[in-house]
This record gives sequence, structure tokens and C-alpha cells, in this order.
Amino acid sequence: MHVMPNSEAKTRTIVTACVLIIGNEILSGRTQDTNLNHLARVLGSWGIQIREVRIIPDIDTVIIDTVRMIRSQYDYVFTTGGIGPTHDDITAECMARAFDVPLVENEAIAARIRVRPAPPDIMVSRLRMAQTPEGAVLIDNPTGGPQGFRIGNVHVLAGIPSIMQAMLSSLEHELEHGDIVRSCSVTAYLGESQIASAFSAVQQRYPDFDLGSYPFFRNDKYGTNLVIRGVDKNRMNAALEEVKAVIVVAGGVPENIVFE
Repeated sequence: MHVMPNSEAKTRTIVTACVLIIGNEILSGRTQDTNLNHLARVLGSWGIQIREVRIIPDIDTVIIDTVRMIRSQYDYVFTTGGIGPTHDDITAECMARAFDVPLVENEAIAARIRVRPAPPDIMVSRLRMAQTPEGAVLIDNPTGGPQGFRIGNVHVLAGIPSIMQAMLSSLEHELEHGDIVRSCSVTAYLGESQIASAFSAVQQRYPDFDLGSYPFFRNDKYGTNLVIRGVDKNRMNAALEEVKAVIVVAGGVPENIVFE
């Protein structure tokens, strides 16, 4: 967890995360990922800022190297995908190798799996989901299926959206929370080039905020949505007033101001 001072000489807690989406089916386009949107919204509401997202294939060396590289760069790492019963579900094995520990059968997960009777060959496949790195801590699965797990600061979640969401919900009181980043947006029917210089100057005066411009074409007119993101409400209001002034000076009218 990192602490970053702002211009008002106060300290604010910044908690960061990286998301690893694991799966060839995502990279091929056969499956559309929806987990990132849910992770970003829920973690954001807990004050955990996703700073990076990587989509990587089911290749053991890629998974291992990526985890080793990023786990020290962020407070938390969240992975989705690759913890099922088939041969290409290699996330648990790769986590064990990334942390240099053995892969073992977790008795609690195995017991949950054995509750549902199955022929021996199917049971063997299901029990692949009970394999976790030695020393891993389980992440509850409120749907009743096999649990996820945490090792170090890496949280390994399912790829199926409903199960991933259930697992994530169980972590709310297990994770460090930081200051919540809020946003406000204002619409201007102006081209970006008309406000680019002045808008950049506002960003320079508010280095602890993220200011972004997102152009659109609507009702046969060009425009842009200007978004301000930060944790200090008073400074956000001050930045918004400056952005509104930029719009007016450029000949536009500030519209559709929304706070989130």
C-alpha cells in the first residue's frame, strides 16, 4: 500500500492492483471478457485502483514470468481464468512455480468437490481444481463450487463471471481499502483542438488528478466529454470550475455535468 502526498500537504492512501486475464479464448475473440468491468467497478468502490491489465495466453512460462514481474509492482494482483478441470487449466500449477512452492491437493477444496458423486474418471478431472500452491489461503466461493486461493498478494479467481463475482464479494473485508477515486464529467460541443492547450494547463495545475478528453460525434456535431478523476472533492470542484471556464472562453457551453 502506497501513501502519496497531495498539494494540500495531506496524506492519502493509494492502494493499487493489476489484473491478469488468463486464457487463449479471450485472445482469440471466441469469448468476450466481462470480468474486468466488474473488477474495476467493485475494486474502485473499495478504493483499490487498477493500474494495469494484461491478457495473457495459457502458456506456463508466460504466466509464471508475468506473475513474478508484476507482483512486486502493485499491492494486489487478481487473476481470472485457468483453474478448471481440463488440461489447459494451468493457473494453479503456474502460481506454485512462480512462488517456488509445491503444488498440493487442498483437503478443503477436495472435500467440497467429493460432495457431488461422479464416476471415478470424472472425479479425477474435478479434483484437478483442488490443487493449490502449498501455503495458499482459500478464497470463499459462495456459489458452493471449488474455492479460489491467494498466495502472497496474488488472488486467483475463476474465469466464469458469476463465480468470479461471488469469489470477489467474499474479499471485501479481507483487503486493504484506500481513498475512493471519484469523477465528474462535463460535455462541450467543441472540437478537442479548440480546448487542448488550455485543458492541458488545467491538468498541470492539478497533478494529483487525471483529466481526460473523450471526443464524440452526435446530432451531426462534434463534441468532447471532459472527465476529471481524483479523491479530493473540494479540489475536484475547483478543477471543474476551471474546465468550465476553458469551455466558455473557447466559445462553448458546459453541459451535462455529472458526478460519480
